Amino acid sequence: MNKRIAIFLSLALLAPALAATAQQHGHDPAQHQAPAGAKTPPADTRQAVRYPPELREHTLANMRDHLLALQQMQEALARGDYDAAAKTAEERLGMTSLIAHGAQEVAKYMPKGMQDAGTAMHRSASRFALSLQEASITGELRKPLAELATVTASCVACHAGYRLE
Repeated sequence: MNKRIAIFLSLALLAPALAATAQQHGHDPAQHQAPAGAKTPPADTRQAVRYPPELREHTLANMRDHLLALQQMQEALARGDYDAAAKTAEERLGMTSLIAHGAQEVAKYMPKGMQDAGTAMHRSASRFALSLQEASITGELRKPLAELATVTASCVACHAGYRLE
């Protein structure tokens, strides 16, 4: 089977697990689908987190970069370039990225649950990077794909529970 097809199928199989994780953290995708003819979107019940304006913009830019990094890692996986995906994971999402993102400065404005979700994401990204380094030798993708699902599940859980103001 083509590696791209195998990766796609693996990611497709992980989607239900991600949805279950989101629901466990209080996110119901059905909430965001307006009934036919409805004009008012559902209320946003996520906890509001207030940042100083400059830190809010900085944090939103970091989150957009996290999303871009995820996309670039998936592209690298599709090419079979596990080392490039690992480098992106660690440098842009992993524990070594915390200083570049100014994590200590923004953490003091985060509720504990948000801090925990962020820490879990950064740790799982570092584990993902390590598992990709192993995969570059073995060619086995099950562990890295499971780690990638953990990374994105942390993102989903945090975004389902919190919103920046």
